Amino acid sequence: MENQGVSVVISHHILDGKQEEYENWLTEIVPLTKHSKGFIDWQIIRPIPDLTFVYTVIIRFDTIENLKKWMESDTRKKHIEKANSLFRKNDKYKIKSGLDFLFETENQTKVPVRWKQFLVTWSAIYPLSLLVPLVVLPFLRLLKIPANHYSDGLLISGCIVFLMVFAVMPNYTKLIRRWLFK
Repeated sequence: MENQGVSVVISHHILDGKQEEYENWLTEIVPLTKHSKGFIDWQIIRPIPDLTFVYTVIIRFDTIENLKKWMESDTRKKHIEKANSLFRKNDKYKIKSGLDFLFETENQTKVPVRWKQFLVTWSAIYPLSLLVPLVVLPFLRLLKIPANHYSDGLLISGCIVFLMVFAVMPNYTKLIRRWLFK
């Protein structure tokens, strides 16, 4: 079986007026993370200006062992200590495999069984895969971007994943919570 990697989802609640300092801190810690053994990729989801204050950092490693080594390393601990004065709450993170983070709600830390995750994900992606191209492709042609199977697919899939992570799954899992976590 091929190793799919493991992710850590880190939430940093930043104090008002400290976003610039936090961004500077990120420029210090990101390169250190990238050079850690087993690092695959990372994503930073920034807050909406003047509306939210939470940064979400998703980091992916090849194995749980390499991820834990980084998360518990002296280097990371020193950098977290340096940034503690920027946080409303302490450094908070959860280690997940696969797409489990899509099924986690604020008060629910239990992850549903895989077959339910499959059905829910499929039932959410299917309508998006039909509707998103109907919106994105005409918009791209309106912008005079020539049709290209690869770039069209890249943009469409990016829109679908964005909608899944930020709009569809958080609301959908709340709607079907009783069945999903039963």
